[in-house]
Amino acid sequence: MGEQGSDEPTETANPHKTMKRSKAAGAKGAGAASSRKAAGSAGAPRKAAARPARPESRLALVRRARRINRELAEVYPYAHPELDFENPFQLLVATVLSAQTTDLRVNQTTPALFAAYPTPEDMAAADPEALEQLIRPTGFFRAKAKSLLGLSAALRDRFGGEVPGRLEDLVTLPGVGRKTANVVLGNAFGVPGLTVDTHFGRLVRRWKWTGEEDPEKVEAEIAAIFPKSEWTMLSHRIIFHGRRVCHARKPACGACPIAPLCPSYGEGETDPDKAKKLLKYELGGQPGQRLRPPADYPGRPAAPLGATASAEATASAEATAPAGVGE
Repeated sequence: MGEQGSDEPTETANPHKTMKRSKAAGAKGAGAASSRKAAGSAGAPRKAAARPARPESRLALVRRARRINRELAEVYPYAHPELDFENPFQLLVATVLSAQTTDLRVNQTTPALFAAYPTPEDMAAADPEALEQLIRPTGFFRAKAKSLLGLSAALRDRFGGEVPGRLEDLVTLPGVGRKTANVVLGNAFGVPGLTVDTHFGRLVRRWKWTGEEDPEKVEAEIAAIFPKSEWTMLSHRIIFHGRRVCHARKPACGACPIAPLCPSYGEGETDPDKAKKLLKYELGGQPGQRLRPPADYPGRPAAPLGATASAEATASAEATAPAGVGE
């Protein structure tokens, strides 16, 4: 009785409407099923997207940095300062001259310079124009001559003609900054120091040891990673690597012995054969930067200034790249 009194049409009462209604219900059900399928698909486990690498912890950074240093020590057991010198005064003068030029060009220039002015007293008394002409091949010769005259006079007048062995004294000399002072201390006096030149700064930033640009801040951050006893040799190894493999414009990534440890791998040439052609100095079968390299150096000595036309051409090409310690 109740069903007969209902307002809902029955299947027998109106088959046409019932069919239409069934189709609508079917469509609605299909839509609901489709929605459920989509929802289920959205909620279903998918292949995990690659997660961004976690920031390197301080401990991991220190371990990676020290491993790079150990591997560079195996690659360059002969790493050394690439300026020719026989005493602290010669190293100080050569380092000042190396600003904005190569160590090769400095080494080709200093033999005549030290023959003319072997001591601070001699150089302090030099005729400025004569001094300028002797150091002209190194570039910026007027400013450099002024620094050499000033520092030589200071050594004569304030330090008894001797190069001081303390950083705080060295940086008071004209033309001598912290970087030059560390070169002299580390290589003439055995006092550990970091030489933050353009190569050093470029590589430690590529290796993500620091993000700093200011040389003193770079020095402080790298000094905190390594024991003091490693500072001087670490500087030589990094500078060696920067000059031979990890170039500024086109690093030889495919020939780099520490590529697996480098977060910047791929910035340069990765093809091994092409990368080998980018290697310089002894790694590329070319002469080194020193006219008088240490006995354990595996490469060839550089040619003296003006020795041959080809040597001059090589020196000129090298001088176009700012690779000197004093930069």
